[in-house]
Amino acid sequence: MQFSVYQQTHIGGRKVNQDRMGYSFTRDALLLVLADGMGGHMRGEIAATIALQTLSMMFRMQAAPYVKKPERFLEEALTQAHWDILAYAEQHKLPETPRTTVVACLVQHNCAVWAHCGDSRLYWLRRNQVLARTRDHSHLEYLIERGRATESQRNTHPDRNKLYNCLGAGQLPKIEISDQASLEPGDTLLLCSDGLWSMLPETEIVHRLSASTVVQAVPNLVAMAAAIGGARADNTTALAITWQGAGASNAPGVISTQMLPENEVSSTITAGAPLPSGADAFDEDEIEKAIAEIRQAIEKSSQLLK
Repeated sequence: MQFSVYQQTHIGGRKVNQDRMGYSFTRDALLLVLADGMGGHMRGEIAATIALQTLSMMFRMQAAPYVKKPERFLEEALTQAHWDILAYAEQHKLPETPRTTVVACLVQHNCAVWAHCGDSRLYWLRRNQVLARTRDHSHLEYLIERGRATESQRNTHPDRNKLYNCLGAGQLPKIEISDQASLEPGDTLLLCSDGLWSMLPETEIVHRLSASTVVQAVPNLVAMAAAIGGARADNTTALAITWQGAGASNAPGVISTQMLPENEVSSTITAGAPLPSGADAFDEDEIEKAIAEIRQAIEKSSQLLK
């Protein structure tokens, strides 16, 4: 399994970056995750962090070295992340449960399947074309699908930020799962927060990812979106891979998993609770305690799913 990958985030004009992204892989499977903590709810960065940690932990436990039922894995992992967020809020007696959008993609055996809640997106590109992308769980998307709003209104419509689906809400999330997508060498998968796609036309996203490597395109796209947003820019985050398949490649920047031991997992997703801003911020001891609690909750709940 070979792929090139790059991820980047920009705080924009906000005081706190509530976006989180990362990836984990074994010899035969790759998990990509991006979460956007919802700024209208306190400590959205905590919800986003828990989502990444839950998915990464469950991947570590089930990818041996690949996940046997990918669609079921994504549904159970996102659902478990939802419950872990609620449990954290209850345990810490938060006045409001943190919430987050999420998009996750599992790649194995030259196939990809993805799931999402909210308006964090995935794009699947091949030869200058978008083969598929997630549809936002937003009121505006609902209106567009029914012909009551137009595509040109995406950045100006008053309901563009109204979401009806996320992790951490009072009701169970609706987890939308894709069909299996058969990947070809050169295909690109992009996961991004709304801070990126809401600022850039889809044609620009496609052009940048098609004209250069993800190592070049991702930081360019993030910087461009943040610059357009200016002083009021949202957190802007992107994670992208270009799939190289199973064939040997000596190209610079390409990750090859062929030499990984069967039971080994490599990951950029590390345990750690984000530090809330303001006077009620955690101190170092509280952060370490929160990290340990999240780990224990994830491990316990993952064992129950076995």
